Amino acid sequence: MPFRQETYQALRKIVGPGHITDQETELKCYAYDATVFQAMPEAVAFPGTAEEISAILRLANEHRFPVVPRGAGSGMSGGSVPIQGGLVLVMSRFNRIRKIDTQNFLAVVEPGVVNRDLQSAVEAMGLFYPPDPASLSFSTLGGNVAECAGGARAVKYGVTRDYVLGLTVVLPTGEILKTGTQTAKGVVGYDLTRLLVGSEGTLGIFTEFTVKLLPKPETRQPVLVFFDRLDLATQAVVQIFQAGIVPSTLEFMDQPSLQAVDQFLHLGLPQEAEAALLIEVDGDRDLVNRQSRRVVQACEQLGAIGIRTASSPQEAEDLWKARRSISPALFRIRPNKINEDIVVPRAQIPEAIRRFQEIGRRLDLLVVSFGHAGDGNIHVNVMFDKKISNQEDKAHQAVEAIFKTVIALGGTLSGEHGIGLAKASYLHWEIDPLSLALMKKIKDLFDPNYILNPGKIFPP
Repeated sequence: MPFRQETYQALRKIVGPGHITDQETELKCYAYDATVFQAMPEAVAFPGTAEEISAILRLANEHRFPVVPRGAGSGMSGGSVPIQGGLVLVMSRFNRIRKIDTQNFLAVVEPGVVNRDLQSAVEAMGLFYPPDPASLSFSTLGGNVAECAGGARAVKYGVTRDYVLGLTVVLPTGEILKTGTQTAKGVVGYDLTRLLVGSEGTLGIFTEFTVKLLPKPETRQPVLVFFDRLDLATQAVVQIFQAGIVPSTLEFMDQPSLQAVDQFLHLGLPQEAEAALLIEVDGDRDLVNRQSRRVVQACEQLGAIGIRTASSPQEAEDLWKARRSISPALFRIRPNKINEDIVVPRAQIPEAIRRFQEIGRRLDLLVVSFGHAGDGNIHVNVMFDKKISNQEDKAHQAVEAIFKTVIALGGTLSGEHGIGLAKASYLHWEIDPLSLALMKKIKDLFDPNYILNPGKIFPP
């Protein structure tokens, strides 16, 4: 229901007049994320304390208006779009690194801290925070935790939930809850921390995290390898793991993505390559040297048609340019795309890519695949031009066919982007009725009035 003036004034009193707006030009800035979804809120507030958030949520339950938490708005599933209007709660004022404990290898941080800022701060002290989503230079930890972000290093180090030891969260009914521990172990009661990580802003609003840190690796060595056959790239992945090597990153690029990047950056990539792997190992210098040699040997034995290694940090960054430039390069080929982050078993990657390309050919669309080969998390991009008749409809048909393929191959519909709005209607394809019913009961328990981020994850 639309805000009454008394509701807006009550919110203004909670956060202060300088931290709330209902001006249309400003509301538009918070009506979208990195997807195509858009919906206007009725107001946007910028709280500064957990107590303010608690008061807001109690008011929301009393007046029955939706509240949608938002970090940097960089999500890829529509999770922060206020699809039912209401109040968007922007967490940008929660931007402090409260503590870096170099003895116990942990940090206490707020949700508005940008991922890269935390990484830079702890690395300056010889420590390491591994989760590295592609958006790390602008995405915030609140969004990372809400979506259980992964990234290129997940193959070796795991994802965000593996580093959140405990958190402070304001529940949808206004109570302030602390979960978890500041210790390496803790099995007292149900693990509410893991339940809340990845809950996409539907079970609570985070105000603080305790995260685990690791020692910073001494060095890293990337190797960029090209293959003229897709299946050889997958065989290389298998052989690397069978050799006892767990790379810190193992990224995959298919032929369309390589061609797009080469046209964009003019890197001289081999045009005949059907696939490329960007393989990076890290650790102490002697170990890295041994493992990088074994990686090169394994790829040579499989007939790699090109291998590029780095002998300096700048050359390492140059090798990463190809992988990091895929997304901007694709927009030079088609103006619009739908980006889905599916996961299949590693051995099924070649079959999955072939089926995705066949879907593209059948619908006269370009389907480009790249991503994290080490854990089977592939970003499938359906490229189209919505100005061309029926292309947008065909793109959505392609997405549905891709999802069916993923399920048939024993995969999952999301590895790191979440469900949000984008995949809610497909949730029942993967989640059985009993599990889905239990999940809804959890939502009912936490949020009996469906105040917090309604319309996300569960289909209407």
